[in-house]
Amino acid sequence: MASRNEKLGLIAGNGKFPFLVLDAARSAGYDVVVAAIKEETSPEIENGAASVHWLSLGELSKLIEIFHREGVHRAVMAGQVKHKQIFSAIRPDWRLAKLLLSLGKRNTDSLLGGVANVLADEGITLENSAWLLEPLLAMSGVLTRREPNEQERKNIAYGRVVARHLAQHDIGQTVVIAESACVAVESMEGTDATIQRAGEIMASLHGEASTFSRALIVVKIAKPNQDMRFDVPVIGVRTIEVMQAAGATCLALDAGKCLLLDRPHLLDKANAAGIAIVADEA
Repeated sequence: MASRNEKLGLIAGNGKFPFLVLDAARSAGYDVVVAAIKEETSPEIENGAASVHWLSLGELSKLIEIFHREGVHRAVMAGQVKHKQIFSAIRPDWRLAKLLLSLGKRNTDSLLGGVANVLADEGITLENSAWLLEPLLAMSGVLTRREPNEQERKNIAYGRVVARHLAQHDIGQTVVIAESACVAVESMEGTDATIQRAGEIMASLHGEASTFSRALIVVKIAKPNQDMRFDVPVIGVRTIEVMQAAGATCLALDAGKCLLLDRPHLLDKANAAGIAIVADEA
């Protein structure tokens, strides 16, 4: 539990993740100071925080000034910021421009890792994003009523090999497999768009003569040395809906490394659709 009036900074992106962190932090006794990203964060974040400050992507100096002024020494980054926003819509201030020039790689991990280092230099520790949400992490085992069948298990094993190889190069964390063939690989578009694209590919194949089954397997893994401060794999109800529309029958995750948002509703959706969800040790 937090000491009396201890403040926690929340750097909020889009989706439900920031709201879960906000609620958990308040329940733990923290006064939450939200740095909300204008391009991403829902206006509803205004409800329940000790204070909310709006800033644009790229305003790193403003973020630091806000936390210093509010007396924030610990912070959590929660919620997605779309990759295309980071690398196209961003207008860096002098501090972020200096950081960008120093990066050896122009990928999300390098950028956010650099931001975390700048914050640390300013006396602000970026905590594990799932620190207050451990009950939402996928634990090892089958999470749905239906277990993966033998063919799905075979595809999961193949998908894990492919995904781990790609993750080493920070290409993406999700692959979609059909009959031990890779149908789609995640890049900047995100998990749900990758699954949708896989469904479209399979639909086009079935418009012609095809030896492939329509059934798809989705494998989402953690990267080697996943930095849980800013890059926690997340699955929500929308992912299950997209899987169902695409004809995907099974979802495989890394145990203890992926957050399940709105878990009861998510599992109800999966069970109703006959989708198996399994989490294995990395």
